[in-house]
Amino acid sequence: MPEESIASSARGFETLRQFARARRKPDRALEHCEMCSAGLAQEHPHLIELSSRQIICACDACALLFEGMEKSKYKRVARRAEWLTNFEMTDGQWESLLIPINMALFFYSSSEGKMMALYPSPAGAVESLLSLDAWNEIVEVNPVLRRLRPDIEALLVNRVGHAHGMSKAEYFIAPMDECYRLVGLIRSHWRGLSGGSEVWQEVGKFFSNLRAKADPVSGAPNA
Repeated sequence: MPEESIASSARGFETLRQFARARRKPDRALEHCEMCSAGLAQEHPHLIELSSRQIICACDACALLFEGMEKSKYKRVARRAEWLTNFEMTDGQWESLLIPINMALFFYSSSEGKMMALYPSPAGAVESLLSLDAWNEIVEVNPVLRRLRPDIEALLVNRVGHAHGMSKAEYFIAPMDECYRLVGLIRSHWRGLSGGSEVWQEVGKFFSNLRAKADPVSGAPNA
């Protein structure tokens, strides 16, 4: 075979090898189910480990095993998101919940046997002492909260804009993985004492995306 043909073939095989390596990279970077190690798509189910409240990536088959499970170490995280457009909470009621910042999530923990309140911080999620009387008063006005499913979804409150007179307070029933994603986002982007502009831009994007995919729940609270 002429030398030029050999050189041309070698270049061709090298191009194919480079193309094959490039095609294999996404497979190596692919997320895997933490239960069975199967590859996962970018959008995939999550489980929550109840005692540690750790979010676990899962494939559809493994997630299905824990669908609706009540007495299990894991539960499948809820997928519904609702924007509570007519939620009623006064500034006094908010203050009675003893949350030191203007953002928090409230959920029932079956392992703790009680309602819990967490708020994001530069160090991660921080538990706040929740006044049960204050919480019950808010539930009476907003009975939609009785539909909160234990462990897997929470009331997510954003009163940051409201506290600065810039926007209305926002209230959502949100999946727990979304709530913890917000906590992680704040932890990773926080800079200095006030957080910096970047973290608040990211928080704004988070709530904009949540509003876009949440179902608005309207009508009188007691309907």
